[in-house]
Amino acid sequence: MDVRPVPADAPDARRLMAEYLAELGVRMGAEFDPARYVDVAPGELEPPAGRLLIAYDDDEAVACGVVRVIGPGVAEIKRMYVAPQARGRGLGRNMLGALERAALALGCDCARLDTSASFTEAVGLYHGAGYADIDDYNGNPHASVWMERRLR
Repeated sequence: MDVRPVPADAPDARRLMAEYLAELGVRMGAEFDPARYVDVAPGELEPPAGRLLIAYDDDEAVACGVVRVIGPGVAEIKRMYVAPQARGRGLGRNMLGALERAALALGCDCARLDTSASFTEAVGLYHGAGYADIDDYNGNPHASVWMERRLR
């Protein structure tokens, strides 16, 4: 797997983000409106504010994720997604590691994230990677689990 930063308007990024939002809509039901789900501005995806990473398997874009700086020394991991055809091969753990390294490169020594408890595979991945549950830090109405991990 080759992970690389890409601009937010890159075709692979737009496709994977659209797939991610569609899956959220299916899994979260009628309460989720993808048209109103704007939690990351394009300017937050370029250094020094953040990065958008895409994982490629050969030349196929199969996973993505965002890391952005949300406070002094604190990064947030968002929109981590692995395409269905690529799941079960450890790409989620690899992408999480790449996002954590990007957070370190942005000067952060702590990473936070949120998810829904119904995404049991994501919750398991994050706990397995050393993330601990914390209180709500961002007021995301779609989240029910908030986590944090020290990176250094």
